[in-house]
Amino acid sequence: MNPEAPSGMRVQKYMSQAGAASRREAEVMIREGRVTINGEPVSVMGARVIPGSDVVSLDGRIVEPAPRRWIVLHKPVGALCTRSDPHGGRTVYDLLPSWAGGLRYVGRLDRDTSGLLLMTNEGDLAAALAHPSGRIEREYRARIAARVNSRTLKQLKRGVELEDGFARPARVRRFEWGEDEPGIRIVLTEGRKREVRRLLRAVGHPPRSLTRTRFGPFRLGGLKPGAWRPALSAELAEARALVARRVPKGRRRGLRRKGDPRV
Repeated sequence: MNPEAPSGMRVQKYMSQAGAASRREAEVMIREGRVTINGEPVSVMGARVIPGSDVVSLDGRIVEPAPRRWIVLHKPVGALCTRSDPHGGRTVYDLLPSWAGGLRYVGRLDRDTSGLLLMTNEGDLAAALAHPSGRIEREYRARIAARVNSRTLKQLKRGVELEDGFARPARVRRFEWGEDEPGIRIVLTEGRKREVRRLLRAVGHPPRSLTRTRFGPFRLGGLKPGAWRPALSAELAEARALVARRVPKGRRRGLRRKGDPRV
């Protein structure tokens, strides 16, 4: 391995494509001395490797290239966005096949929120989609106890001061779930913790239920709670295009891909 060789790829990119970490996470791991190439600790951040020839290890375990995987999961209420729960609760990984254990979720949902959860091993695109600078839209549907009046709707559209700063939805619209079941659709471009719940609570309409129906170009559609599907090639192409337009160059490396993801 020659750190200055023009061939091959940077070890950070290799680790990201292998699903071991995002590039930024890989840089932290390198600084911590956890990454080796052919048994030697990586001492140069720009070190390059030749896939199939050099052996990259993280914490002593070989990092092997993995097929890119993207799935859309309908997270049900009660499932946790975590690897494991010490209290024995069900996690999103309990809903997926064993091979999905290496996937990471893109933007968590809390226990009581259902809906679309993206999971992938493609670290760069996942990080770019989740980063606030991209202003990638997330759409939610909430059931509420009483219909929102015009004054409250305008208040939401103007924005609300929350405990962690000002928050203003990109779009807000009333709708009806069914007879005597008022609802509201909210589109946000941030991923702040429990933001929709806090917004609605601030205007006197705490949600009775909350579902994320869209994340950028990825849509929940008719997917049943607990079910999952492969992400569509068209969804991924649109996601890459969105990131290329909106995310700063330093955060959208390695996003051009050919072919469909394997599942």
